[in-house]
Amino acid sequence: MLKYSKFLGLVVFVFLFAMCNQKSKNESNKETILKGTLDVTVDETVKPIVDDQVAVFEGTYYSAKITVKPKSEAELINDLLNQKAKVVVTTRDLTKEEISRFEKSKIKPRVTPFAKDAIALISSKSNNDTLIALKSVIDFMQGKANTGIKGLVFDNPNSSTVRYMKELAKVQNVPTENVFSFKTNDEVIKFVSENEGMIGVVGVNWLSQPSPNMIDVVKKINVLSVKGLNSDKYYSPTQNDLAEVKYPLARDLFIINCQGYNGLGMGFGSFIAGDIGQRIVLKSGLLPVRTPGRKLQIRNKLLKDNE
Repeated sequence: MLKYSKFLGLVVFVFLFAMCNQKSKNESNKETILKGTLDVTVDETVKPIVDDQVAVFEGTYYSAKITVKPKSEAELINDLLNQKAKVVVTTRDLTKEEISRFEKSKIKPRVTPFAKDAIALISSKSNNDTLIALKSVIDFMQGKANTGIKGLVFDNPNSSTVRYMKELAKVQNVPTENVFSFKTNDEVIKFVSENEGMIGVVGVNWLSQPSPNMIDVVKKINVLSVKGLNSDKYYSPTQNDLAEVKYPLARDLFIINCQGYNGLGMGFGSFIAGDIGQRIVLKSGLLPVRTPGRKLQIRNKLLKDNE
């Protein structure tokens, strides 16, 4: 009987020890705002800036692992609404209808703007004209003749750039002739660089931060200066012209978090909107929503060189 009691006590001890270890393991694997794994679905037209943010975030918080999943805007929003994606980066805010749909599911999306982006119009270096009027592009989108544009090249029929240009031109569909689409911004840039007269429509971040295999290709294209509908001057997709609200094809970037709890999505969103994240935006060529501060050390007197 004594042996049985000792055996039973040993079994209970081992069981409790295993449970404690399992609880400790579960606690260590629990997601926090700075620890865990996260999939971020990203509008493919702004993927470079998100890749930069993720690289620095993971390098700062070693227990965090973020996977970037680029998709077209239509696919991204569909995944978000169907709760297949919890954290996304978009080039537009949610509509009232989309917010209403989340409210019905008792989900309150956390929407954080973090940068001002631009849609760039590009042409081959063989085309000496580096200026274009936005009205000509809109006329082309509306199917009008004599616009001086040979063809427009988009990255994807379901992309945010196509949606943006359709809204600007107030059309439901793009013209069926002389409009080309590919799968990526890199493919658009390459096609335009090899075809004189074509106008490419891409996210400017793909030009300011080209991948290593695209550096020489980007050198073969011109980034066009654009004259707005109510302007007589031409402006470029630069940080200065974006800051002064002069470039006519600007748009905001948002990170939308629908996790519903204090997880890694909240930590990553706060990081992007914080000081380090805004410095990354500034370095990328885009415009941060707020200018990162600079600390200046004021000295009361000059130090001698030999001191």
